Amino acid sequence: MRTLKDYILLYLKGIAMGSADLIPGVSGGTIAFISGIYEELFATINAFNFEAFKKLKNEGIVALWKHINGNFLVALFLGIGTSFISLSKLISYLLKEEPVLLWGFFFGLIVASVFLVGKQVKKWTPINVIGLIIGVVIAFLITILPPIHTPEAIWFIFLSGAIAICAMILPGISGSFILLLLGSYEFILTALKDVKIAIIGVFMAGCITGLLSFSKLLNWLFKKHHNLTVAILTGFLIGSLNKIWPWKKTLEFFIKHKGGTNEELVPLLQKNVLPQNFDGDSQLLFVILAACTGLTLILILERLAPKS
Repeated sequence: MRTLKDYILLYLKGIAMGSADLIPGVSGGTIAFISGIYEELFATINAFNFEAFKKLKNEGIVALWKHINGNFLVALFLGIGTSFISLSKLISYLLKEEPVLLWGFFFGLIVASVFLVGKQVKKWTPINVIGLIIGVVIAFLITILPPIHTPEAIWFIFLSGAIAICAMILPGISGSFILLLLGSYEFILTALKDVKIAIIGVFMAGCITGLLSFSKLLNWLFKKHHNLTVAILTGFLIGSLNKIWPWKKTLEFFIKHKGGTNEELVPLLQKNVLPQNFDGDSQLLFVILAACTGLTLILILERLAPKS
């Protein structure tokens, strides 16, 4: 049974998840994992099944609400929604005006997450080490893949939603970054801006399908192969550090809101460089402070996580 304090903390964790999802290259799944709600989130999503309909039919709405862990979902998604509404402008401003400091903050956050997630592996066997390496390689390769041009067919919009939502809920992999790689980011963004109901509907259907199917797989993996699954997810975090490195050189830009009044250039293909080779003020000391702030925040979240 959760108390009011527990639901307030859950709401704050939702805000942290939403804030992370606003950053291309950072995943809200990372925050969910290190704050101790990752497995409960997937178990809750997995509760949307045929049994839920039987509960509603035979026992009523109260039984259904308990079955789907409704209070948990409401508190968490209220927090995510709050961050989307209140912090999107701030995050956009920081990405445009202070990207080095922002990436430094998240770099420290992910570094701390690697240790906190990795220590949840109860025993590091050879197979778990192999899983860790596989996770590192997959996440690293994703961060260096060049963007591709893809069709705007209905089937691909559906597929984009299914893949992006799976990436978004995995620690270390960003759903928005996956959309950029698939070449669907601008198309989906334009559809949202112009409220194209048909395209949005197909994309959301893909998201729901991907989420429900992927949650079943992850739920099964956590129950049957917990240590191996956590080891692979730890690898995802390590591999994603390539994307979050603060000092970058932009090789290719993406035109956001092309043709509109608020058209802007957004970095698409970038190369990591050392601070001394950075084109501009490296802000090395401030980046270190920002990274330490991110690291400290993760330690605080870990303290607030349920120990069970």
